[in-house]
Amino acid sequence: MKPEFAASMAKIYPRTRSHLRDGTWARMMETLRAGGGAGDFPELLSSCLPDPDVPAFLPDLARLEKALHEAGTADVPRPGMLNEFTVNPSLELVQVSWKQLLALPGAGRAPEEHRELVSIFRRPGTGEVVSSVATDGDLLALKIVVERISTRDAAVQGGVSNAAVDSVLDRAAKKGLLLAPSSKIRRDPAVFPVCEDTDESYLSARVFTLQWHITQACDLHCKHCYDRSQRQDLAFPEALGILEDLYRFCKSRNVKGQVSFTGGNPLLYPRFDELYEAASDLGFALAILGNPASRARIERILAVEKPVYYQVSLEGLRGHNDEIRGEGHYDRTMAFLELLRDLGIYAMVMLTLTDENVDQVILLAEELRGKADSFTFNRLSMVGEGARLKLPSKETFASFLSDYLEAAKDNPVIGLKESLLNIVRQKRGEDVFGGCAGYGCGAAFNFMSVLPEGEAHACRKFPSPIGNVLGQGIAGVYDSPSAKRYRDGSRACRSCSIRPVCGGCLAVSYSSGLDIFEERDPFCFMPSSGSISPARNVPRLNPELPGKS
Repeated sequence: MKPEFAASMAKIYPRTRSHLRDGTWARMMETLRAGGGAGDFPELLSSCLPDPDVPAFLPDLARLEKALHEAGTADVPRPGMLNEFTVNPSLELVQVSWKQLLALPGAGRAPEEHRELVSIFRRPGTGEVVSSVATDGDLLALKIVVERISTRDAAVQGGVSNAAVDSVLDRAAKKGLLLAPSSKIRRDPAVFPVCEDTDESYLSARVFTLQWHITQACDLHCKHCYDRSQRQDLAFPEALGILEDLYRFCKSRNVKGQVSFTGGNPLLYPRFDELYEAASDLGFALAILGNPASRARIERILAVEKPVYYQVSLEGLRGHNDEIRGEGHYDRTMAFLELLRDLGIYAMVMLTLTDENVDQVILLAEELRGKADSFTFNRLSMVGEGARLKLPSKETFASFLSDYLEAAKDNPVIGLKESLLNIVRQKRGEDVFGGCAGYGCGAAFNFMSVLPEGEAHACRKFPSPIGNVLGQGIAGVYDSPSAKRYRDGSRACRSCSIRPVCGGCLAVSYSSGLDIFEERDPFCFMPSSGSISPARNVPRLNPELPGKS
């Protein structure tokens, strides 16, 4: 027997080798070398049974080690290179009659007899080879993919929601049993060229958000409201149709869907609870951008599904806030934040930045410490009733951004959303973050706004019509030339190295009287192109879920 062959076999089957006497091992190696190969070892062990020198569990252990070796040498595509869910090509399911064989400490210990199916595969991306007992969910996910069963059909056959089936597939992909398809929500490479200074993760979105203004009804009348027009609430069947359309759109683009219910006050929509439940059944992540509500009202929502966050607004300290949003609003909101914390709901607070409250932002953040989970701001868009208010000067704003970043180091409630913060971070040699919507300006890219009558806008903070989802469908609106124009942003930003995480604010440019497709954000203070580095450990505000002021 050649020692090289035996040594090679011991590397493939180390646990199995430890349970065999030297003489038995040597005889088996000679048999394999004379007429067989490494892959025939499990069958050779089976042929020896019963044999006092060969434990009964050893053939199964050898099968598992063989699968581990083969998975380690398998070629697994990189994540994000597929058009549909695909079974990991390195996966092998091994039926064994003994429990936890791979956990055996070595010779002298016998496992417990117990039939189980073990999955062995190489993780995409990391290359790590892992093994685990296959669950019913794993097997269901594999069956759906192998037999090409649609998630809708699988849900009907199983008598469960679409969300439940999608969750099964997602868990299998997270484990590595399945390879997830790549997102088709991607930046246009002609407008966002990939270069060595660009982190490609900012050019492809994994989630698409529908910011849905389901009603204009509101129990407040804020001085900076950008739309007090009268609009008819959508009929409930039509609203359900939009959810179904969003589900199809997300499936076709290989992305997760999120619905941010807003208004007006979304809770004033007559059939909100039913609509919320329907969205939950379809598996969407759900958020609410609204006003304070009673405990009973929020508990009804919780009975369906906990929202990923509930966002409310404050405009500064008590006096200024109540001047903008109405007497008593500050105290009601603070009490509501306590309620959200008590119910375990992630609480976000948004502020609309103006020249009158710029000096109150950091002070308010201190008031919110321990009361909210995240606090950030949007610059005022001077449209609608907000046209009567003003933004701070460019110099004041730039100075404020530096102060805000310093305050964020000490106050965990302060979140990063404003894209121009990346200019300050880059100047300091710090990593950039995703900007306003996780991908810089996300208008008509990873989100769109839809009004009660189906009218779609690239961004709700200014008039940016891109179609109507009732007549065109979400895909038709998203693929329209007008939507593409908004998501391409300003030509003035295209050569900027931080464009993938910035692009300024189109709403601010519009309300400042600029050509949003040709001129850059009037508050931009980027002196020249710099370099961009990937974000690491930077606080992010659910980048897939842009907030509403």
